[in-house]
Amino acid sequence: MSRRVVVIGVGNPLRGDDGVGPAAVEALRARVPDGTVLAVSDGEPARMLDLWRGADTVVVVEALRTRPTRPGELHVLSAADAASWTAATASTHALGLGECLALAAALDQLPPRLVVHAMEVADVEVGEGLSGVVRSALPELIDRVAASVRQAHGQDREQ
Repeated sequence: MSRRVVVIGVGNPLRGDDGVGPAAVEALRARVPDGTVLAVSDGEPARMLDLWRGADTVVVVEALRTRPTRPGELHVLSAADAASWTAATASTHALGLGECLALAAALDQLPPRLVVHAMEVADVEVGEGLSGVVRSALPELIDRVAASVRQAHGQDREQ
């Protein structure tokens, strides 16, 4: 059975650590099974819903700013967890993932399975490049996302 798996790296590479989602997606290009849809988004809810339309599994890779900050800390969240978690954090976008998930639920457009891989970040000021602590945690984030994608495709081992 063919499964449609979509990975969305949310963020803006021109805002420091907010580029962690797009950086992860770029690194995944050679590590995920054929047919996996890899996309980058600024997080705008209507575009997110359009990207995951028809997907069996959606994997979102997102930067989070929390109080207190713990840059480099990784989280794996379900859709429900992500909605409540992100509601209590400072989003790096005008509308956060929580609002996007609420809209999707209201419109009955949540995918059957959604998992969020989030990294806590520090610097989201204008400027290119990830901070050292986020750059150091990026390989582990990429490994976790790749494992989620393989699981969604029904594969247990590294490609």
